[in-house]
Amino acid sequence: MSEKLKTLIVILGPTAIGKTTIAIDIAQCFNSEIISADARQFYREMNIGTAKPSAEELKKVKHHLINSLSVKEDYDVSRFEKDALHHIESIFADHDIAILVGGSGLYINAVCNGLDQLPPSESELRLELQKTFNEKGIEALQKQLKVLDPEYHSQVDLHNPHRVIRGIEVCLLTGKKYSSYRTKEKITRPFKIIKAGINTSRDKLYERINARVDEMIANGLVDEVKSLLPYRNYNSLNTVGYKEIFEYLEASPPNPLSQGAGEHSEVSMKYAIDKIKQNTRNYVKRQLTWFKRDEEIQWFELNQKEEIVHWLNGSLV
Repeated sequence: MSEKLKTLIVILGPTAIGKTTIAIDIAQCFNSEIISADARQFYREMNIGTAKPSAEELKKVKHHLINSLSVKEDYDVSRFEKDALHHIESIFADHDIAILVGGSGLYINAVCNGLDQLPPSESELRLELQKTFNEKGIEALQKQLKVLDPEYHSQVDLHNPHRVIRGIEVCLLTGKKYSSYRTKEKITRPFKIIKAGINTSRDKLYERINARVDEMIANGLVDEVKSLLPYRNYNSLNTVGYKEIFEYLEASPPNPLSQGAGEHSEVSMKYAIDKIKQNTRNYVKRQLTWFKRDEEIQWFELNQKEEIVHWLNGSLV
């Protein structure tokens, strides 16, 4: 009789849906540990703007990969795949179940299905594309990618220059669309995988996004971003919630409606906050477009924790 397979439970869904709370409850229910698949929560210096689990939440269940990097370190999905699989194997040494939680479809897909075998980077081309980004901004790269690979353009985080540049690079190096490399046969992992997706109506989700952004501002996001100004150009910080505040802080000259010399105005601060909310909504749309392609995901409303546990128990049989 063959040995029963260990099981990886994946809890996924859009930003602000409440994955952390549900994942902790499920981890406690199944006596397990959590691996983060949120690419922004890896960085120690980014706390408020990434909605990391609180210190109290981290005490409830052991988490892996949160606060594991500095914003100055380069990190990509290939390294994440190796790190996540290492932690899964470690958890399985003492538990029958491990839990992967996050909203990054690319990172979750790497763990569940393996990475596509893409061509290596070419330094001269990479420098040329980086120069385009520095001189003309992300919009120029976005337009180029849309021409080369409309499908990937509709799926990728268009505000992440690293991913946009990589997509263009693969297209130019191979003469094939980047998206064509993402259709290979998936790897079969030596463990069972169950995916539970959390979502709600668009109006409710947008309300949650707005409330989360307001809470981040109240909790000191602007001061956190100020402390990261010396690292402004690192790729890890070119992300929603940080780049908008960087732009606000670096606005020069100060807005003429400012209340005092050298001070930024409430008007421009409101603009930055509104931009964070809008860019988060746009990111959520791309997240859901990615996830909706995966027929293995069983979807639940955000208040259906008991239903999720019941379904998981039935799936684990």
